[in-house]
Amino acid sequence: MALAGCSWLLLSATFLSTGAEVTVTPKPAQPAEGDNVTLAVHGLSGELLAYTWYAGPTLSLSYLVASYIVSTGDETPGPAHTGREAVRPDGSLDIQGVSARHSGTYILQTLNRQLQTEVGFGHLQVYEILAQPEVMTNSTALVERRDTLHLMCSSPGPAKVRWFFNGGALPIDIRLGLSPDGRVLTRHGVRREEAGAYQCEVSNPVSVSRSKPFNLTVYFGPERVAILQDSTARTGCTVKADFNTSLTLWCVSRSCPEAEYVWTFNGQTLKNGQDHLNISGMTAAREGTYTCIAKNPRTLLSGSASVVVKLSAAAVVMTIVPVPPKPAEGQDVTLTVQGYPKDLLVYAWYRGPASEPNRLLSQLPSGNWIAGPAHTGREVGFANCSLLVQKLNLTDAGLYTLKTVTLQGKTETLEVEMQVAPPE
Repeated sequence: MALAGCSWLLLSATFLSTGAEVTVTPKPAQPAEGDNVTLAVHGLSGELLAYTWYAGPTLSLSYLVASYIVSTGDETPGPAHTGREAVRPDGSLDIQGVSARHSGTYILQTLNRQLQTEVGFGHLQVYEILAQPEVMTNSTALVERRDTLHLMCSSPGPAKVRWFFNGGALPIDIRLGLSPDGRVLTRHGVRREEAGAYQCEVSNPVSVSRSKPFNLTVYFGPERVAILQDSTARTGCTVKADFNTSLTLWCVSRSCPEAEYVWTFNGQTLKNGQDHLNISGMTAAREGTYTCIAKNPRTLLSGSASVVVKLSAAAVVMTIVPVPPKPAEGQDVTLTVQGYPKDLLVYAWYRGPASEPNRLLSQLPSGNWIAGPAHTGREVGFANCSLLVQKLNLTDAGLYTLKTVTLQGKTETLEVEMQVAPPE
């Protein structure tokens, strides 16, 4: 027990090297918080009387952990003892449930029977179990090429930092904006392709933790503003519409967020805030220039597109002209039809008003014609709707009616009064 008291005097003893190299290594080599660690000693030689451990860079009393007398097994704690340290008979130091404060330099001083001291040094690094980091930012939504992206990975303690973008490794062009320690990501003039989910990951030899995704929105546009009709781009073109028909114009653009739309007609603003404009009952009064103005409320930018809407050219008026115009009894006459529908489905000639019993004949899509109740055997129909009446007599004079039906179901009826002069 006398040596136990003398161990405090070893702080000022002269170090005499015996030529052997004493080393101190932690086991496990990379402990995590809460692990039990042994600072194992190697290279001890001779018959030793005592061990003294220091938790610090020098042999200072304030760093003294414990002194140990080999012959008795007595251990005396020092000022730096935390209640978790214990010296082994072989000189090693056990530390139960290490924490980050146990990290640092450790010194072992030995005393032999010749009262010579020997010193060994070692370093203990205790790694913390990393908590989930957090991505901190100046804003969650930025304007393209105007604002600066500034992300910071917030995590206590030293750790290696990695960044992820949309679940994958950060692209090289974005990595160029990283700070030296990797914790801060800066991007001047952020671009739309850099919008997405960002995560940072911190790691050390004993743990890895990744942040929740941080979703960045990049506002841009509007761009490529265009007016569509029937899914066809009409920007700068003329749109034609039939009289009394309706049409819808659509305004499209590339924009984030979705653009707000304003329509004008010949420079006058219309009460319409939608992405489409319905023009119903087309008349000459609705002819003019229609403009769509797309505005982005975030970028404060705008774009526009215009089309000219006009009435279609007037359809050719269907007429019936007798040839010859004043046929005589005994002659042939052709009721020639001009301007007949090009998308004709079927036509029918009537003797008198358009009523089924008086039908002369009908022309079918196949080119054949079918005789009706009023057919005398002297009438022939043609593909252009014209009707030939042969060897006229005075009873052939009177009203003739032509009825046409188009492929779209449009029906039109036209009448002509035929005169037959007596023979000269």
